[in-house]
Amino acid sequence: NRIHRRFYTSICHQKITTDTTEFKYHEVDAKGIIRQKKLYLDPFMDMFNSEILSYRISEKPNALAVMEGLEEAIQTTNDCPYRRTFHSDQGWAYQMKAYRNKLKEYKIFQSMSRKGNCLDNSLMENFFGLLKQEIFHGKVYNCFEELKSAIDS
Repeated sequence: NRIHRRFYTSICHQKITTDTTEFKYHEVDAKGIIRQKKLYLDPFMDMFNSEILSYRISEKPNALAVMEGLEEAIQTTNDCPYRRTFHSDQGWAYQMKAYRNKLKEYKIFQSMSRKGNCLDNSLMENFFGLLKQEIFHGKVYNCFEELKSAIDS
């Protein structure tokens, strides 16, 4: 854990945090049965100003969404004059060899929260809480596209 809960930085694009969150919605299938479905959001946030640099939305957790978001975040932060740090929890996506190798390729430090300690990534957890409060809780979404559209806006 390179961040050690020091989320503030005075340098744009130096410290980036990421995580995956899940949203549930209901969809009526061809037989008229209501099925619970899930949507996954994978954002990359700049700790300098809490700007979302890139994100991907998918119907299931998948490596491609994470890797595409990572690549976009790397390209967006290439202007940083200092060595960058990308922080996450210890989720499967951030332990993938492809993810770790991509960070090494660009000489980016990888930082991970301690196991089971969500406070080590509280900046991203707080963002998820605010986002869900604003667009999700108390609302009903009837399909993937409807929920995706709410997140995109």
